[in-house]
Amino acid sequence: MAFALKAPPSTSSTATSLSHPMRQRHAAAVTVAAPGRLVVRAVAAVTAPAPSAKRASRSAAGERGLSVAEAMSRVRASGKTAFIPYITAGDPDLATTAKALRLLDSLGADVIELGMPFSDPSLDGPVIQASAARALAAGATTDAVMSMLKEVTPELSCPVVIFSYFNPIVRRGTGNFAAAAKEAGVKGLIIPDLPYDEIRGFRKEIVENKLELILLTTPATPLERMKEITKASEGFIYLVSAIGVTGARATVNPHLKDLLQEIRQVTNKAVAVGFGISTPEHVSQIADWGADGVIIGSAMVKQLGEANSPREGLNRLEVYARSLKNALP
Repeated sequence: MAFALKAPPSTSSTATSLSHPMRQRHAAAVTVAAPGRLVVRAVAAVTAPAPSAKRASRSAAGERGLSVAEAMSRVRASGKTAFIPYITAGDPDLATTAKALRLLDSLGADVIELGMPFSDPSLDGPVIQASAARALAAGATTDAVMSMLKEVTPELSCPVVIFSYFNPIVRRGTGNFAAAAKEAGVKGLIIPDLPYDEIRGFRKEIVENKLELILLTTPATPLERMKEITKASEGFIYLVSAIGVTGARATVNPHLKDLLQEIRQVTNKAVAVGFGISTPEHVSQIADWGADGVIIGSAMVKQLGEANSPREGLNRLEVYARSLKNALP
């Protein structure tokens, strides 16, 4: 299938169509900034916690290959809320990222989002922007990230989803990127700046490589478009909790409960909430409102990227992730 989209300039993605859910209705309210071989440095060994009961109970063959939809279905069937942490690939380096993926899996992550570093992460706040800049400076290319994932994903019991802006995907070639993701053991993709109306051009490559394309809906998404998004989204529906960029917020949007009820009226697919979630109280509240999953990004990235050393970052990540996981039912 011919792909009609041209790669946007690598320095900016402000031309993204307002038909995308992040740009719909009251688009002016969206805060947008503008919107080889793997080389890693040695890091001190960090002792990962003992495998959780969830991980220990899984048989190696079938469970490691869980799709995102299967992982979410299992969590829903158990009456629990999925824990979905996000970290940036390559921050502070890819060796630490590999350890962080194993750590989060052992702590009971149900799905892990891995951010592909990009020079213009227009929908992200300062924490993830800085994280992406550090990762790129450390040599976290797309090839290097995929190589690391190919080594790590067979060891994980939960699926990994790549969160990537569209520019790196187009630069590599949509078909090549999807094939590389599949080979690396990735189960799904989130592309926040891909306009909904342009998804068809990428769908063929997604299907051929057995990836799930997770779509976003926001408080600004019109009802009819939200229905289309929920129908087309795979794995789960990503509900953005509030208009704006990523980053920790003091409180949860009080209208989120109503948004969840609106979505429930049009779909029975799993719904995970992200953007601005950072405390055990936040995740507990969102779970009580009926979300099937809670996504924690900037606050998770901060533990790793802003520590004085990779060892300290992994230790901080463990303590923080455990506190959030324990707050979920």
